Amino acid sequence: MVVVAFDNGGSTIKAGILGHPTAVDPRIVVNAVIRSKGDKATYVGHELDKCKDYSSLNYRLPVEKGYVVDWDAQKAIWDGVLSDEVLNVNPTESTLLMTEPYFNLPKIQQVYDQFIFEEYEFQAHFRSSPASLIPHGSLFGLPPPECMIIVDSGFSFTHVVPVMEGKVVWSAVKRLDVGGKLLTNQLKELVSFRQWNMMEETFIMNHVKETCCFVSQDFKKDIEICRENVKTNSIVQEYVLPDLTKSKAGRVRQPDDIALDTDQVLTMGNERFAVPEIIFRPDDIGLEQCGLAQAISASISLLPHDLQGMFWANIGLIGGNTKLTGFRDRLLSELQSLAPFGCDVVLYQSSDPTLDAYHSAIALASLPTFTSSVAVTRAEYLEYGSLAMRRKCPDWQPAPPPLREREPTTRDRDHGKESGRDRAPSGKDKKQDGTSLKRQESKGKGKAKAEQVETAPEPSRRTRVRAINPVGASSSGKRG
Repeated sequence: MVVVAFDNGGSTIKAGILGHPTAVDPRIVVNAVIRSKGDKATYVGHELDKCKDYSSLNYRLPVEKGYVVDWDAQKAIWDGVLSDEVLNVNPTESTLLMTEPYFNLPKIQQVYDQFIFEEYEFQAHFRSSPASLIPHGSLFGLPPPECMIIVDSGFSFTHVVPVMEGKVVWSAVKRLDVGGKLLTNQLKELVSFRQWNMMEETFIMNHVKETCCFVSQDFKKDIEICRENVKTNSIVQEYVLPDLTKSKAGRVRQPDDIALDTDQVLTMGNERFAVPEIIFRPDDIGLEQCGLAQAISASISLLPHDLQGMFWANIGLIGGNTKLTGFRDRLLSELQSLAPFGCDVVLYQSSDPTLDAYHSAIALASLPTFTSSVAVTRAEYLEYGSLAMRRKCPDWQPAPPPLREREPTTRDRDHGKESGRDRAPSGKDKKQDGTSLKRQESKGKGKAKAEQVETAPEPSRRTRVRAINPVGASSSGKRG
């Protein structure tokens, strides 16, 4: 049976087949339906390569804030990935392993299962968060450590996920509301305010971010350098915008390149490092959250004290934002200042952090018992529904016991009493209904009589509600 792996990210989908060249070099598909104003055409996921004009692209994203919200768009993109233009697989003869977002909502999980088993009719399926897959990969080497911290900085969020003995410690997971999408939008605003209006050029500005931006090791020093002469300082770069006739994408102008009068240029100064700085200082843009290093320290502090040293020594970096130049060195420097005395801080990063979750999924799928024991078969789903997925797939919610062995809980018994026919109305029910029924049974052979007694409704009372400030992600600690 064919095993298909999907890393269903908010920005791109990494997809491949076990035992196929795509297992090592996956097909990367944009997870969006895109409308081009230039050629007035719509491109679904993998069709974006056919686009001739990358200016003013209108994105329809199925994933918002990490979760799938537009299932029509998501299905259209999945259809393209499974088609003969990309993977060319038959779902009815395949097993699917797919990543899902952290703290995925149960209702969304049920829709996942319905699409996979009922719409596509896959024979088996397994879903997991990216961090749960990392122990099966080679990021930390083989064998993997028993205790590790996964820093997953992706399109929508940045998560700090502790993993112990292959299982996520959900009570210690921390999240920053900073991801690649926020960084790109922030860069668009800065450039549009200072130079060209680039608010509708998401594709181009995302490329600018990936090619020009870096993480500063000394923010104040780099700011002073940017104040020097533009032609002599080492930070300012020129990004040549695409002319849409000879090239579809822009480029960074090299020192020996010949400048043409027709070139439209973005001069990138402190924007190069001010935007990535948000990951380490979210309060720069008004987010009341701590930085990434402080979030990691707060997460480790919630773990067993005797094991905290192992977590400090095994921190893995995955996700597209960790590819930024200087990211690893800056994070290591800040963590060393926060770690307890005597603790070694070691960061692990592969050559392409965006593919770590996918390669780990392929490693899990290659196990001989994956389809038979790890994944949920279609027969199990048709019998038990999404409960079968919850029992086998790692999740932030406790898995229910098997249906046949499950005994009714106190809540179930209380619910049964409330919904039973012999339930007598309480005094509270009488007041709420405004009426009470007084039943009298005649003795002997007399027939039962029901007498309805009218009661005056109780005057309404105003309830004073005390406003409680919601506890957000700042609960993990504010930046000192």
